[in-house]
Amino acid sequence: MSRIEGTFAALRGSGRRALVPFVTAGDPQPSVTVPLMHALVKAGANVLELGVPFSDPMADGPVIQRASERALAQGMSLARVLEMVAEFRRDDAQTPVVLMGYLNPFEVAGYEKFAKAAADAGVDGILTVDLPPEEADEFCDALRARDIDLIFLLAPNSDEERIKRICAHASGFVYYVSLKGVTGAAHLDVAEVETRVQRIKALTDLPVGVGFGIRDGETAARVAAVSDAVVVGSALINTMEASMDTPERIPEAVAALLASMRTAMDARS
Repeated sequence: MSRIEGTFAALRGSGRRALVPFVTAGDPQPSVTVPLMHALVKAGANVLELGVPFSDPMADGPVIQRASERALAQGMSLARVLEMVAEFRRDDAQTPVVLMGYLNPFEVAGYEKFAKAAADAGVDGILTVDLPPEEADEFCDALRARDIDLIFLLAPNSDEERIKRICAHASGFVYYVSLKGVTGAAHLDVAEVETRVQRIKALTDLPVGVGFGIRDGETAARVAAVSDAVVVGSALINTMEASMDTPERIPEAVAALLASMRTAMDARS
């Protein structure tokens, strides 16, 4: 059983939902990332989603775009991201780590070479925003051979055939994008999210995580009530941006926001 599968099974057994924070590796400087990852786990994170900085993050809004720009300016690369995961693993052998990014860096590295390096570092899953299932076989095979899950996005307008096709290629969990737009968008209709998630769950046994538009404890709790996992990114990076002048305080500040979401989610479970 993979770390991702085991985590969701344990949460399901206790009636809780996964909290999945997203941060960009190397933002605002590389020395912050690993301490931040540990702080997020202590604050209640169940799975960590670590962004691979990319020059053209087309699914991301301005908040995460700025995070990628800051990280790239610090010299971040895919190899350095894997070094961070390996450093995190020295003290945490349990928490699943998913790399979220765009296909180009993985393709340039070479699928087989990257899959081996990712497994050696302790990566559990890969989420590629711009990889459709029709073109995923080669990458999927390389990852599966190393017991790494390939996680796909589902859109609000995905029809039944599309959901089935994506879920047939996916493992670990599937990520439902709750809004038609980019990360950090404003309005979240939880009733509509519930309808969509139920539709997805009728077509797959995989856990369904929901992201885009999660801003605070209240929205996290409402989404947790209708899904298996809550993914939050832009709200955390907004908090990081408010502490740019004192980067050593970022882990504590971001962890405090995440802990409030964890508390709210558990109170409604």
